[in-house]
Amino acid sequence: MKRFLILLIVSAALLSSFARRKSEPPRDIFPDGTEIPAWFRDTLAVDLSALGKQYRITDYGVQSDGQIYTRQLQALIDQVAEQGGGVIVVPPGIYHTGAIFFRQGTHLHLERGAVLRGSTEIHDFPVMETRIEGQTCKYYPGVVNADSIDGFTLTGQGTIDGHGQPYWKAFWQRRSWNPACTNKDEQRPRLLYISNCRNVRVEGVTLQNSPFWTFHIYRSERVRLQGLSITSPSRAPSTDAIDIDACRDVLVRTCYMSVDDDAIALKGGKGPWADDPQKMPGNGPNENIIIEDCRFGFSHSCLTCGSESILNHNILLRRCRVEGSANLLHLKMRTDTPQQYEYITVEDITGRAGNFLLAMAWSQFADLQGRPTPPMSYGSNVTMRRIKLECDKFFNVANQPQYFHLSNFTFADLDVQARDSTFHREYVEGLTLRNVRVNGQLLDTRQ
Repeated sequence: MKRFLILLIVSAALLSSFARRKSEPPRDIFPDGTEIPAWFRDTLAVDLSALGKQYRITDYGVQSDGQIYTRQLQALIDQVAEQGGGVIVVPPGIYHTGAIFFRQGTHLHLERGAVLRGSTEIHDFPVMETRIEGQTCKYYPGVVNADSIDGFTLTGQGTIDGHGQPYWKAFWQRRSWNPACTNKDEQRPRLLYISNCRNVRVEGVTLQNSPFWTFHIYRSERVRLQGLSITSPSRAPSTDAIDIDACRDVLVRTCYMSVDDDAIALKGGKGPWADDPQKMPGNGPNENIIIEDCRFGFSHSCLTCGSESILNHNILLRRCRVEGSANLLHLKMRTDTPQQYEYITVEDITGRAGNFLLAMAWSQFADLQGRPTPPMSYGSNVTMRRIKLECDKFFNVANQPQYFHLSNFTFADLDVQARDSTFHREYVEGLTLRNVRVNGQLLDTRQ
């Protein structure tokens, strides 16, 4: 009897445990199998009333009259910081400014109909040490800047407009004279630059017409971007929507991106010794990046690893709609930089793109700086699953073993319509196929 009771108790406990596991939601995990922290699920909107006193810029000498009000805006930000913090509020109207710098405890809110427009004069942006194109150097800041702030927020239904047309025209004019002209040769400000910050929230605003990169985030963590519209027209060079540079714990959700360059670009450093912290202390990895429930219009790529990257780990792109991007996933293998792209998952995607997957060497501005041979780069543990996509080319992967090595890729539950269905599985060591259909044909799963 005693043994029977023990068995009955154990059985009841096992049944209870099984029932509890069935009722619990499935674990949400990163590509490397670690659990996604609860922070990524906290998507409630910012409570503006909890951020302190609100200061309307029109009460402090800033007018919607076409004049540049950098000095007045900066004085207000500094005053608010000295008084313990609060919210700089931009009411309806168009207000012009050069570079402004937010301080600890200060926030920015743009009301519906408000436009904060960047100056078209480069002298309104001071030359200073900043981060650009994988290097820390002297360059120009953004229109809106936040550095070393814990808890910065940018909210509202208004717009930050970079007024980029004159800058774009100047770039193409110089490029017509000098085809090797780079972004550093024809200097342009970014629209929004966040650096060395924690617990950043950017919600609801429209970011448009940036002269250069639109939203650059450097060495920051716990950055949540939600409900943004980020756009630039064609012939707006290098207007990446979001550049994530040596960051950790970044969430991009419910955003619309349509720009004349990459939508999401993962950066972190460049050069033959980019992964050496002694030689290049400003570089770093990107870790734990989630892009979800977004919509991509025209762009060079929905998600690009590179061209200035050293390590991207735990990258998740999911539940997105693609509407004409040139690439769904681009692994840009820079020939002068050691790169590691690992544990990347792209899942639950629909729409149309030029390339389903693009992976090849990139040498446009390569400089080995005396290194005798190119450093090797690697892409591993990449999963692309539950994707229904129309594209021009399914598998645009180069066989360039002198520059990079790909391994442990998984394609699962794909329904791809491609004008070019060429497939070279031998270019990837350890490529797993499960229920992959290209132009209605099931790909052979045998090695």
